[in-house]
Amino acid sequence: MTTTSTFDPARYLSLVNGKEYLEVKWRLVWLRSEHPDAVIDTDLVAHANGEAIFRAQVTIPERGSSTGWGSEDAQSFGDFIEKAETKAIGRALAALGYGTQFCGDFDFGSTTGRLVDSPVTMAPNNITEGSFERRQPGSELAATDRQRNLIQLLARELMLTGNTLDDLSREQTGKSLTDLSRQNASSVIAALKLRQSPQSVKSA
Repeated sequence: MTTTSTFDPARYLSLVNGKEYLEVKWRLVWLRSEHPDAVIDTDLVAHANGEAIFRAQVTIPERGSSTGWGSEDAQSFGDFIEKAETKAIGRALAALGYGTQFCGDFDFGSTTGRLVDSPVTMAPNNITEGSFERRQPGSELAATDRQRNLIQLLARELMLTGNTLDDLSREQTGKSLTDLSRQNASSVIAALKLRQSPQSVKSA
């Protein structure tokens, strides 16, 4: 049994190193919105020496199935077992078309800090212009996830590249996108809204 999907993946994309990325949790929502009867099976294939390897199979009745593999280690993540399972599920979903265009040819950030799902905790020297990495707490409160998501949404609607968006941020606040405070983020959002054609946009 299938249903008509109302899920719009573009609304849930994150920007990582200037590229759009769809987190595994949203791929799952996308899958369930179209195929609530889909079956997801995971198997811990190996768990030794601080490393876990998972195999995941996603099956859509009468439509097909795919398999994904994921591995992680304790040095990279404290919850490496869960991360390995998430990676395996994400790859299986991508193979079925749920997020394939937003996961870097199944690399999942292998060259940008071993991205698994939510784009956080990547090494600072891997951050490039356009990245929305969370800044470390300092004298000012960091921009909220809601602010960052709204900036991403507005930028996509305006068809701005990661570099252009970063330039706008520096022009408005003197800060890059990787170092926005809540006040800075509000300034960037206001500037983006001014560039829009009249439309209803939720305030930050």
